[in-house]
Amino acid sequence: MTDFQYYVADDSHVKYVGRTLFQDNILWLALSGSGIEFTFQGKHLELLLQGDDNAASENAPIQDKVRIAVLIDGIRVVDDMLTVSEKGYTLIDSTNPKTYHVQVIKLSEAPMSIVGIKQLIADESATLTPAKKKARRLEFIGDSITCGYGVDDSNLEHTFSTATEDVTKAYSYLTAQALNADYSMVSYSGYGIISGYTDSDEKLADQLVPPHYPVIGFSRGTLRQQQIMGKDWDFANFRPDLIVLNLGTNDDSYCQGKEDRQEEFAASYQRFLQEIRRLNPDAVLLCTYGIMNQRLYPYIEKAVDTYKKESNDTDVYTMQFDLYQESDGYVVDYHPSIRTHNKAAWKLIQKIKEIMNW
Repeated sequence: MTDFQYYVADDSHVKYVGRTLFQDNILWLALSGSGIEFTFQGKHLELLLQGDDNAASENAPIQDKVRIAVLIDGIRVVDDMLTVSEKGYTLIDSTNPKTYHVQVIKLSEAPMSIVGIKQLIADESATLTPAKKKARRLEFIGDSITCGYGVDDSNLEHTFSTATEDVTKAYSYLTAQALNADYSMVSYSGYGIISGYTDSDEKLADQLVPPHYPVIGFSRGTLRQQQIMGKDWDFANFRPDLIVLNLGTNDDSYCQGKEDRQEEFAASYQRFLQEIRRLNPDAVLLCTYGIMNQRLYPYIEKAVDTYKKESNDTDVYTMQFDLYQESDGYVVDYHPSIRTHNKAAWKLIQKIKEIMNW
């Protein structure tokens, strides 16, 4: 009978990807793209996930539950919605020991649900070692576009679901992969700088990214009715070389071309730049916008210009994405298709290479 080794996902065995929380021997993931990465040498590997209160609840709609992926040597071997309180997966089962590169990635975003990596179970001779840290580090701050909202559903009559959200097909993840960079993502669908997305004249001031930037992550996902993700993030854990700030798309639904609101947006954008710089003193900042609408871009430029003049901070740049095209297709709620994400990633990659001399 084979004996097994039981591991927790601590940093002696795995590399943390994105903002994570290790608490009570469980590694919690909330934000899009967060996860773990490690080298496995052995014959047998299992993964045990801990669901949040939403996972097993019949009252929680499926579209709010976690979507998770596991990649072995770059091939997706698990793509699943977690609908039970605990679930195990056999990832590797071989007669001979081999070396594998393993990634566990949360595909869906933070507000709806969280997931815990509870245990990794391996054969008695196996070893788990953290993947090597990459020389380059990127952070993405954004909204639904950064999350990969609806990217797996081209039916425009459908609505949001975590089941059709896949951050690995978004411009953000594609950019990090192309540049061989470690990444962290802070992204929330519908959120903005001064207002979340609104289809009325009402400002949605409870759906803003800046208040959540200093914490590990915001989520309504709980464990035994307890909120666990809202703790302060230790910025020493991940020092990005460059931060891509891609916000404004949702604010435009509130601003609607009104000068006073656009000026309010510019002033708040400038304050957020100050906060990002305070928390990331050495990072280059790249302010991007324009995939789904472009009306606020001059106000982003204004905010950046004013910030640079007042702070003498020269490591701040702007870039306008190309507006998406109907010929490239749309997905749920007229969000960008995979083709659009690939085009956006290509343009962003060229700009980052130019700025960073990579």
